[in-house]
Amino acid sequence: MHIETKLPKVGTTIFTVMSQLAAEHGAVNLGQGFPDFPVPSRLVDALTRAMQAGHNQYAPMTGIPALRRAIADKTARCYGWRPDVDAEITVTSGATEAIFNAIHAVVRAGEEVIVLDPCYDCYEPAIELAGAKAVHVALDPATFAPNWDAVRAAITPNTRMLMINSPHNPSGAMFGAADMQALITLLEGTDIVLLSDEVYEHIVYDGARHESALLYPQLRDRAFVISSFGKTYHCTGWKLGYAIAPPALSVEFRKVHQYNVFCSFNPAQHAFAEMIDAEPEHYQTLGAFYQEKRNAFREQLLSTRFKPLPVPGGYFQLVDYSAVSDLPDLEFARWLTVEHGVTGIPLSPFYARPPAGQRLLRLCFAKNQATVNAAIERLSRL
Repeated sequence: MHIETKLPKVGTTIFTVMSQLAAEHGAVNLGQGFPDFPVPSRLVDALTRAMQAGHNQYAPMTGIPALRRAIADKTARCYGWRPDVDAEITVTSGATEAIFNAIHAVVRAGEEVIVLDPCYDCYEPAIELAGAKAVHVALDPATFAPNWDAVRAAITPNTRMLMINSPHNPSGAMFGAADMQALITLLEGTDIVLLSDEVYEHIVYDGARHESALLYPQLRDRAFVISSFGKTYHCTGWKLGYAIAPPALSVEFRKVHQYNVFCSFNPAQHAFAEMIDAEPEHYQTLGAFYQEKRNAFREQLLSTRFKPLPVPGGYFQLVDYSAVSDLPDLEFARWLTVEHGVTGIPLSPFYARPPAGQRLLRLCFAKNQATVNAAIERLSRL
């Protein structure tokens, strides 16, 4: 039987490939972006209580009311604007589901979606499954800043959506206020929908402000803004996130969501509703928590031949390995795992056309100190 693939360019994700390789060779895994330290105890206890209280059946399709109210209150505290609890907030099974839903809600076959390279690997497959075309516009290869003139030049009558991500995965770069104003000008007078991937919204450093699309009425009125509880609360395996969008976009989003997963893990929704209300200091101090880890990791890397790049936000550290090897990044990542017992993620899978000669590896520092120390000890031998 012959099956013609709908995703001819897609294989197993680089994250799965590298994590499997790490497990096979006993490597310290700084590749896949998950914390290896505990989930907040209040959240675990609240989840247990929710299950014991019988919240084990289907949740409402849009999310339980208590969680949507907590999200609305948190959004108001963070961004000075409160979304409508019933019409503008949808709880999803992680940010990846929310991104998929948003694309399929509004993007039609033959249309175009602009993505900024390097970009997260789930973007383009969702676009292709919608029968649309991903139009890749490169960020600056040194600073990962956007070139808004290049974005403007990529817009055609077929452009339906622009996807942005700040803090950025894989680089940690962040949009500034000037970028948001440029974005407002760029989209003004168009029907282009904005998808703003903000899963690292609370992991920002050095006193910077996260420039959420929700801060700007001209953007939030045309945007799906995607957030992740897994990233904020150290529980990526719970797969819970949410999308905030104006009512008309939320209506279309929910049409896809209800036939994709219908609803998301009910007990965890109760746990997050409690956690958000009871411990706002968790997300308010998350940047400081990770900044300490970022700074310590950078200091340790300076004792190796790897050159750490600046990290304004997120929990990934890019390192230039050109002083260690001239291998292309995929080969280098495999060599480092197999021969030296440390796993990172190469950058080329995040690009349609990787920059020639780029020698960068992504390392995750959302790890306990013992994990980081073990990795540094091995990297120091090179």
